[in-house]
Amino acid sequence: MCSRVPVTGPLFFKMSVYGPVVKIHPVVLASISDSYERRNEGASRVIGTLLGTVDKHSIEVTNCFSVPHNESEDEVAVDMEFAKNMYELHKRVSPTEVIIGWYATGFDITEHSVLIHEYYSREASNPIHLTVDTALQSGKMNIRAYLSAQMGVPGKTVGVMFTPLTVKYVYYDTERIGVDLLQRTREAPSRSKGLTSDLSQVAGAAARVQDMLTTVLAYIEDVLAGKVAADNSVGRFLTDLVNKVPTISPEDFENMLNSNINDLLMVTYLSNLTQAQIALNEKLVLLS
Repeated sequence: MCSRVPVTGPLFFKMSVYGPVVKIHPVVLASISDSYERRNEGASRVIGTLLGTVDKHSIEVTNCFSVPHNESEDEVAVDMEFAKNMYELHKRVSPTEVIIGWYATGFDITEHSVLIHEYYSREASNPIHLTVDTALQSGKMNIRAYLSAQMGVPGKTVGVMFTPLTVKYVYYDTERIGVDLLQRTREAPSRSKGLTSDLSQVAGAAARVQDMLTTVLAYIEDVLAGKVAADNSVGRFLTDLVNKVPTISPEDFENMLNSNINDLLMVTYLSNLTQAQIALNEKLVLLS
């Protein structure tokens, strides 16, 4: 069931004020880009619902789904029934995620956006509007978030003021694997890259830690030599870092590291053995 609303040309403005920080996870951007690539023929943009959590100082966007809609110069139609059903299904999987706003691909806020925002204002308290420039009109994927507020003179034409918010990109540890993989595909000639092994990931993490320690040591040596002015805030961070390192002898550390590596190798061996047994069982079933 679609809700069809005529476009009457409300006023809208964009101003810069302070507000909550919008934190966006990579899976949200990937889902929006995918829905834009799969859009219906002739559609200029796609819209969808944003899911996540809200606290006092930030809004965290952790998931989303696209919503079918049609736009013309005179009216806009949104499949509200589809949006409600999809949200009910999402609640079964992630009951902590609530509707926090909606997204649209494109660079600007249009009169249609104001009408769609009115619908989401009934579904969420003070929803955000996220715009993603999937067409790369400015040479990159600009991502902006807004809050809306009514403005105007009583009894006269009422407009909507969209105020931009600060956008930050965050990720879970599990999402970091996918982000790193996408980064490596940019340098691959075939634009494709396979997942690295567990040991390769451990080696890469150890190399990154070593590089960071080298940078810190070089900074400390420059400060002691008088080449760089001392920064008290950096010194406090380094002091906290050193105090968090547990006191352990090199022999105990080596034993602990070897034990963890052995556990990792055992898990890898058991997983490979399980895969071999499953493949063998499938062949035996086919022969029987």
